[in-house]
Amino acid sequence: MTTTLHKADTRGYANHGWLKSFHTFSFANYYNPERMNFGVLRVLNDDTVESGMGFGTHPHRDMEIISIPLQGDLEHKDSMGTTAVIRKGEIQVMSAGTGVMHSEYNKNAEELVKFLQIWVIPNKMNVTPRYDQISIKENAKPNDFQQILSPSPDDEGVWIHQDAWFNLANFDRGVSKEYQLNKKGNGVYVFVLSGKAKIGDIELSTRDGLGIEDTDSFVLEALENSEILLMEIPMEL
Repeated sequence: MTTTLHKADTRGYANHGWLKSFHTFSFANYYNPERMNFGVLRVLNDDTVESGMGFGTHPHRDMEIISIPLQGDLEHKDSMGTTAVIRKGEIQVMSAGTGVMHSEYNKNAEELVKFLQIWVIPNKMNVTPRYDQISIKENAKPNDFQQILSPSPDDEGVWIHQDAWFNLANFDRGVSKEYQLNKKGNGVYVFVLSGKAKIGDIELSTRDGLGIEDTDSFVLEALENSEILLMEIPMEL
């Protein structure tokens, strides 16, 4: 098993006043040639948006864009005619494909919005743009892996154009479970949303990330009550 550790305090950081963003990988004005991606996982941004503020309409293409709210409500509008609000306990996916315009706003007068913005490089280009949003809290699995994303529209969670599987792990302190990879040659990027965890002899704290490759499985142990996101993705670009 090969691992790449990214401690929370080594991430890139941008403070735009209305937006505070931590970048696990190179993004916008943060450039680190050693942190361009982990396999097809291109962007992992940890964003906080001030009340009444947001991202104005802007374009994307040929990217799978996943948003996972951690606090507050985020309003989404796009050129496909979608208007929606995403909240904690939900997941949003947008296949940009041939091109899409969208905006994201925090319309709350007093509450911050915190969310993860994740970009995955697709395995199919020039697809028809697509939007989806589901609740994931309804199928929560305490002390087990809960799949929230896969390559198949018939499987649990949202789907994207890539051989990727995302799982949430809400583990009580002391819980230990083995994660089995879905596809040989894939890697897993583990991101601790809250709490502390251990993989092998590596201890992870809140907002630490660990890339794992060259293995078919590994054991995740919660050192305290923890919420952890596991992103299994192809390592070949």
